[in-house]
Amino acid sequence: MNASASVLRALAATVALGAVNAVRGQGGPDYERPPIAYSTATPADAVATLQQRIAGGDFAWPGGERALLAAVLRELQVPVASQVAVFSRTSLQRGRIRPARPRVIYFSDTVYVGWVPGGLIELTAVDPRLGPVFYTLEAPIREGAPVTLARDAECLSCHGGTFVRDVPGVFVRSVFPDASGEPLLRFGTLVVDDQTPFPERWGGWYVTGYHGETPHRGNAFAADAGGELAFTPAAARPDDLSGLIDAGPYLAPTSDVVALLVLEHQTALQNVLTRAAFATRRMIAYQRSLQRQFREPETDEPAFDSVRSVFRGSAQEIVDRLLCRGEAPLPAGIIGAPAFRAAWAEGALRDAAGRSLRDLHLEGRLLRHRCSPLIYSEMFAALPEPLRELVFAQLAAALADGETGGRYAHLPAEERRAIGEILRATHPEAQRRWTAAVGS
Repeated sequence: MNASASVLRALAATVALGAVNAVRGQGGPDYERPPIAYSTATPADAVATLQQRIAGGDFAWPGGERALLAAVLRELQVPVASQVAVFSRTSLQRGRIRPARPRVIYFSDTVYVGWVPGGLIELTAVDPRLGPVFYTLEAPIREGAPVTLARDAECLSCHGGTFVRDVPGVFVRSVFPDASGEPLLRFGTLVVDDQTPFPERWGGWYVTGYHGETPHRGNAFAADAGGELAFTPAAARPDDLSGLIDAGPYLAPTSDVVALLVLEHQTALQNVLTRAAFATRRMIAYQRSLQRQFREPETDEPAFDSVRSVFRGSAQEIVDRLLCRGEAPLPAGIIGAPAFRAAWAEGALRDAAGRSLRDLHLEGRLLRHRCSPLIYSEMFAALPEPLRELVFAQLAAALADGETGGRYAHLPAEERRAIGEILRATHPEAQRRWTAAVGS
């Protein structure tokens, strides 16, 4: 191809991308159009499988909403010990929530289950290609009647918009709640992740298992005092919910601080993976359409500068989150409940030295080896191949011996070495890619 043809080809690609973006700016969310087609695509997640079992009559309702909740958690392999409790009225069931009757959330790596006594069971499953998919399960009025489990588009009014940068997402919010649980939104609301300063977390949540001196916003109420915020952090450091609410209706007596920290880390990374997957799949579709116009062979390998730029930026954002770049320091005194720590460590992949990416640290940071275990997830494995290739290349560079400064200066050499060794021993793709790179 001569120089003038190259210029024309690049100009055509730029014009085409501009046209695509202009079309996307019209109408509904971008993820509702091909190649994502979020709401019309058929999910392949754990809750969709449960939905099929219910439809086939293979799921027996045990009777009573609390028993139904426990049965759903067992079916979906979500640990009861992951329970965290939010009393701010900031969800689909806000009318049922109050400080004496909070909504509880249970979670695993791939499923979130929300429930408030007397209400629906809300389920979110992380589909490998679609990201979070939202469902509601309604207990039957009488025993023996069928359980109703269906996808719920209403959840996207919050979980598919600006809180998560216009992809379907899962998130934790911190607000200033009044004594009734109503959020005083005029004083601010923020989405909490592992980069949020500790004192700004958990407004509207109950927190147990924290014994430190640094305050947080949990377990406390605010008031609007003539247009000024009146808020004093709670001084109590409870180990269970008994001094805060009647925990009898719930499956666990805790709203565990370590579970909250894991939840915030996990949701942030899953949103990054969703965003990266959608962006790169759109760019592959865009590239293929141009290649058809230019009568060139179609490929998923980035061939245009605009496509390469999106892939590079997406890979960088994933690696940053995987390696906990920008993580806010944690104070001393984070103890948590042994039951959650044991549940989260269950099934951990370990190297010959017994090390795992699920090893907790809790002294200044969440993880002992700061690389997220979500690198093993089906969602990560389902990322487009060229994107995963870039991620592993950037990870290898970040963890290389002698690389102690730069973008990942927060990781000392010993920790980088440990992360690399764990991944080579426990992640087949890392082993294959990095062994091939060394041998090439």
